[in-house]
Amino acid sequence: MAQVILLAGLLKLELPGQDPIRLCDGGFVKWNGETYLSDHPVFGTVAGFAALTEGVGDELPAGSIAFLPPKIAAAVELSRPGYQGARLRMWVAEIDKATGVPIGEPELAADWLTDKTVLKRGANARALEVICVTHSQRLLARNEGNSLSTAAHQRVFPGETGHDNAVGMDVTVAWGVAAPARGIVQSAGGGGGVGGNRSVQMR
Repeated sequence: MAQVILLAGLLKLELPGQDPIRLCDGGFVKWNGETYLSDHPVFGTVAGFAALTEGVGDELPAGSIAFLPPKIAAAVELSRPGYQGARLRMWVAEIDKATGVPIGEPELAADWLTDKTVLKRGANARALEVICVTHSQRLLARNEGNSLSTAAHQRVFPGETGHDNAVGMDVTVAWGVAAPARGIVQSAGGGGGVGGNRSVQMR
């Protein structure tokens, strides 16, 4: 008899001070000593998720996942400020239909940090959208980003002058703060020679 393989999505949300939320998209799956259920007694089920999108400008890469909490109190609980930055992971697993056991190691599809929640209410439905970002958001924290400057570096390491020689850079990178505007101005002259084409970078 041919082996029948099913695909299952697994989600694990690790909230501070709580048992991890483990959900799957149907039935239940046992993997790595843990059980993933299709429904959580407090936070309900997962309605769907939006794949990670690349950030543009000063925006962070982000994705989102929608929960269907059975009660408004559950949506409020999941939106607690202390839960911001909780780790959320999702896997895609191949399941042997005959045994219900994953085949091999599930593939990690997302490793995010929760950022904010948006409660969406309709006539007959309630959904809590959890906006997530990647772990790279920690690099944009203001107190970490300023470590690129000599002054901030020496506040932590007095007398350490390793950043003093980082001068004359073509592009100044500012982490965690608004960077100064940069642009390219190009001018074209007629004919050949040294005055033909030149570009000036303005910072």
